[in-house]
Amino acid sequence: MNNAKNKPFSIVIGLGASGNGVAKLLLSQGCEVVLFEQNKNANFLKRAQELIALGIQVKLGTPLEIESFEPWLDKLNLIVISPGIPLDHPTLQKLKTLGIPIKGEVEIAWQSLKNIPWIGITGTNGKTTVTRMLNHVLQSTPLKAPMGGNIGTSVSEIAHNINYKKNLEPPDWLVVELSSYQLESSQSISPKIGIWTTFTPDHLERHKSLETYFLIKKKLLDNAELRIYNGDDNYLFKSRRILSPGIWTSTNSLSYREHNIDFWINERGYICEQNTELFSATVLKLPGNHNLQNLLLVVAASRRIGLTPLVIKNALKSFNSIPHRIEDLGQIHGAQIYNDSKATNFDSSEIGLQAIEKPIVLIAGGKLKEGDPKKWIEEINKSTSVVVLFGECAKELSTKIKQSKYKGTIYCRRSLEQAVEISIKALASTNSKSLLFSPACASFDQYNNFEERGNHFKDIIWSLHNK
Repeated sequence: MNNAKNKPFSIVIGLGASGNGVAKLLLSQGCEVVLFEQNKNANFLKRAQELIALGIQVKLGTPLEIESFEPWLDKLNLIVISPGIPLDHPTLQKLKTLGIPIKGEVEIAWQSLKNIPWIGITGTNGKTTVTRMLNHVLQSTPLKAPMGGNIGTSVSEIAHNINYKKNLEPPDWLVVELSSYQLESSQSISPKIGIWTTFTPDHLERHKSLETYFLIKKKLLDNAELRIYNGDDNYLFKSRRILSPGIWTSTNSLSYREHNIDFWINERGYICEQNTELFSATVLKLPGNHNLQNLLLVVAASRRIGLTPLVIKNALKSFNSIPHRIEDLGQIHGAQIYNDSKATNFDSSEIGLQAIEKPIVLIAGGKLKEGDPKKWIEEINKSTSVVVLFGECAKELSTKIKQSKYKGTIYCRRSLEQAVEISIKALASTNSKSLLFSPACASFDQYNNFEERGNHFKDIIWSLHNK
C-alpha cells in the first residue's frame, strides 16, 4: 500500500459480520488493516477474498496467540475484537501489558457515528423484539432509522455505509441492539435513548458473576441522555435505587398508582401515558405478557422521539412476529407450531411456555448454559404434556425434570430431526394445543448460532406441511 508507513496500523480479530464491517470502516478511515480469523472454511474464504480485494490483509487459520501478532508489534496502534472474544483472553491480557489499545467493534463504530442520535437497547431477553418493533414504528414515518448491532447489520457496517458511501443521507436515528458481549468492550457508548428490557442470570460463563453482568448493562443506561426501564422486571425494579433516573413502564395498573409509573396499561387494556389513554394494547398481535412489556418500551421511546399516538398505533398494526422468537409456523394435527430458537436460556424459554395455548409439547436442549432451571421446570410442570430433549445436554435435563416429579412423558433424542418426529407423534396422541421449539440452551453443540438452529427447525416443519 502507498504510504503504509505513515498510516495507523490496526489488527481486527474475527471475520464475522462485526469483523468484516469494522475492517472496512478502519480502512476507509485511512488505516492499514490486518484481519485474523481462526477458521478457514469456504464461507470465510469468500469473505476474505472480498476484503483482500479492498486492500485488507486477511490471515485465515490464525490462532489468537501472541506469536500471531509478533510480526507487527513494532507498529501496531490498535486491536479491535469481535463480540465473541472475551476481554480477559490471556493473549489480549499480554497485549495490554505492551500498551496496545484493545477496543470492541461497536466502540469503533460509536466514535464514527456519535454525531447521530442512538437508541441503545439492551437486556437479557426482549431486546431483539423491542429493537425490531421500534425500528418498524420509526420506519413507518418520514424518519430514517436503520437498525443494527447485535441483529442485522453490524454497527461498523452502518458507519462505513453512512460515512464513506456517496449520496447516502445520514439517518435521523440509529436503533441499535447491544448485547453484554458488545458492551463489555465498548463502554463509552452514550445513546440519546437507552432502553433496558429485562435482567436475569445469563452468560455467567463469560462474565463470571451476576454483578459484573449487571454493571456492564447498567453502564449503557448510565451513559444515556434518556433512560427507559421495564418496571415489570423484578430485578430491575428492585434495583431502582441504584439505577440512574428514567422513565418506567408496567403492564400492571396498580404499579402506576403505587410507584409513579410513566407508561402503563389500565384496566380497560389501554396504554396510558401518565393519566392519558393513548390506544388499546390489542393493536399488537403478538402473544404473551412479555410482548406487552416490549410494546410499552417501544411506545415510551416513540413518544419521547415525538411521534403521535395515532402514528404509533397505525405502525404497530402491521408489526408481525420476529424470526425465531415464538414464531408461528402454522398447524399440524390441529396444534399450533412455534419456533422459539432464540430462547437460549431458561428464563426466555419459560416466557415462551407462558405465552402460548396449553397443553404444550416442548422441544428443548442443546449446549447447557449456567443458570438455575427451577422456574423453567416449574413452568414445564404447569404447561406441558410432553417434553422432548435433544442434543448434548438431553440426559442431564431429563434427570432434572424427572426429579421434579413431572407427570408428563419425557423423550431424549440425539438430533433435532428425531426430536421433531417424536413430537409430532405426541401431538396426535395427547391432543396438545401447541408444539413449542424453545431450547433453553445455547446452540453450539450442533449449530453455529440460534438462527441456523431455528432455520433447521423451520425446514423440518415446512417439509411436513408439504407432504
